Amino acid sequence: MPPTQPNPGQYALTNGDPLNGHCYLSGYISLLLRAEPYPTSRYGSQCMQPNNIMGIENICELAARLLFSAVEWSRNIPFFPDLQITDQVSLLRLTWSELFVLNAAQCSMPLHVAPLLAAAGLHASPMSADRVVAFMDHIRIFQEQVEKLKTLHVDSAEYSCLKAIVLFTSDACGLSDAAHIESLQEKSQCALEEYVRSQYPNQPSRFGKLLLRLPSLRTVSSSVIEQLFFVRLVGKTPIETLIRDMLLSGSSFNWPYMSIQ
Repeated sequence: MPPTQPNPGQYALTNGDPLNGHCYLSGYISLLLRAEPYPTSRYGSQCMQPNNIMGIENICELAARLLFSAVEWSRNIPFFPDLQITDQVSLLRLTWSELFVLNAAQCSMPLHVAPLLAAAGLHASPMSADRVVAFMDHIRIFQEQVEKLKTLHVDSAEYSCLKAIVLFTSDACGLSDAAHIESLQEKSQCALEEYVRSQYPNQPSRFGKLLLRLPSLRTVSSSVIEQLFFVRLVGKTPIETLIRDMLLSGSSFNWPYMSIQ
């Protein structure tokens, strides 16, 4: 999608925007939503049925789609493509696991299979008892973060704003213009606040509850997500390398061992 960007300082509400069934949706949020590479249903019908048992191969392929979706979405949202490529890579390398958790919650990823995945992985590469306990504890944290988001019944516009707030962080190392990126985060936060106020007037604390979910996303270990879902797919290839390759090659990206196109 060509980055048709709104005036950065304005979030004029557009009347009659049918997108996602909301009558009042800021132009910026509309662009965030349209940047999604495919709708939630394309992640696989298994996702929408939490009680459905998915095989290990299916869940790993789903995880690959969620990661690819996060990077492809970033490439297509307003402002991000205008950043220096080194800044784009830095931001995604820092935030990919948080974006992954948000995508997992949004598509209701069936995380009851996580312990099964872990067991299969641990059998292939034995760990000490202490490491097994710590690893399973990290899986529990991941499951809890996804469940807390699902409990809030976050809608797709809110998820888009939360992902933008996560992505535009000045905490990444070596940014060429941290102040500019921080201003983009503030714009995303303002858009979310405006949206929640107009769409959920009877939930005055909703905006605060959504923001409070974000710091805890960093408690989910990126290395655990990597070991849980991606080792079978890419072996020892670091996720950070995949992130860079996805960003640079876009939709022509090929997974090292298994195509998800």
